[in-house]
Amino acid sequence: MSSRSRTKRATTVVRTGLAALLALGAWASAGAGPASATAQEPVPSAGGPASAGLLRAMRKDLGLTESQARERLAAERAAVAIEPKARRAAQGAYGGSWFDADSGRLTVAVADTRRAAAVRATGAAVRLVEHSASRLDAAKRAIDTLDAPPGVGSWHVDPEANRIVVNVVRAERSDNDVETFLDRARRAGPVLVREVAEAPRTFAAGTVGGDPYYTGNVRCSIGFSVHGGFVTAGHCGRPGAAVRGWDGSHIGTFQGSSFPDNDYAWVNVGSGWWTVPVVLGWGTVPDRLVRGSAEAPVGASICRSGSTTHWHCGSVLAKNETVNYSQGAVHQMTKTSVCAEPGDSGGSFISGDQAQGVTSGGWGNRSGGGQTWYQPVNEILARYGLRLHTA
Repeated sequence: MSSRSRTKRATTVVRTGLAALLALGAWASAGAGPASATAQEPVPSAGGPASAGLLRAMRKDLGLTESQARERLAAERAAVAIEPKARRAAQGAYGGSWFDADSGRLTVAVADTRRAAAVRATGAAVRLVEHSASRLDAAKRAIDTLDAPPGVGSWHVDPEANRIVVNVVRAERSDNDVETFLDRARRAGPVLVREVAEAPRTFAAGTVGGDPYYTGNVRCSIGFSVHGGFVTAGHCGRPGAAVRGWDGSHIGTFQGSSFPDNDYAWVNVGSGWWTVPVVLGWGTVPDRLVRGSAEAPVGASICRSGSTTHWHCGSVLAKNETVNYSQGAVHQMTKTSVCAEPGDSGGSFISGDQAQGVTSGGWGNRSGGGQTWYQPVNEILARYGLRLHTA
């Protein structure tokens, strides 16, 4: 049997399983009406038991025992609930937050000692810092206006370092254009330079049989179902481009798309296709129901589903990072330690049962590891007035 036939057969099995669930009255939304004018409010996770498959993936990709994985998931759910309360308690002294996997607690940076006690009262740990998040965000916005050379991979506000971290390709560190960019960035605010092995790239790929969707000769991955369609990466197609499903049949067309500057898009669904609030586990874990889009903090575990490398997990490394692809900079991205490869673009990033974003690009691969960025799903919903399809 050819590799193409094997892949198509495996995909058929997955979709047959989903069809059986739909027959039991689960989550189909055939002929969904027009999208709401307001993006859906994130819903916190119900905190149900973790599946055996998810625990296996966390053991494999994060090096945790089963009990450690369960404890981490519970601690992350608590951190998600605490974060908005801690942010309000910190007021203008808020300097960002992150989940500390070692302590199992949310840590909040505070730039004014007078606000520390109020933040601790929410259950968060406190770290006193020099710069507030608003100060660092303003500096990053100034850096966003600069033209970055190819040797600069990305930049983001790092609340733990209390700096704007600029990631530079190691081989290009001494390049004159890179040095000039860094000098200008330092004038905007406090900068910390880190070296990375490679420059980020997008993960679109040529047509390969048996994968979720195609546009032209490009294969990408579905992100999340919304009422009336699905969201995915903007670099996968332009408005009006026709989309074919895993079986080659017509799904719909790109209704909106933005790349670079952003990397998001949405596709309408019709022609006998329908939407379901499910992320494929590809046999590694059971298919995941999507119940909301509450945002996971920096440091939280996160998993990705894509049509090339299927299911992999890692951690959230940074938020609001500007990524400098060869096609241009993309803003407000979230960086993770999850690997990906060409064809995974547009695929789902999910934390527990909460949608996080759609795969944009990165560097590395499944054998050697790497880093991958996603465009947050709540931004996409707000931009297009879409409503996430949830279970």
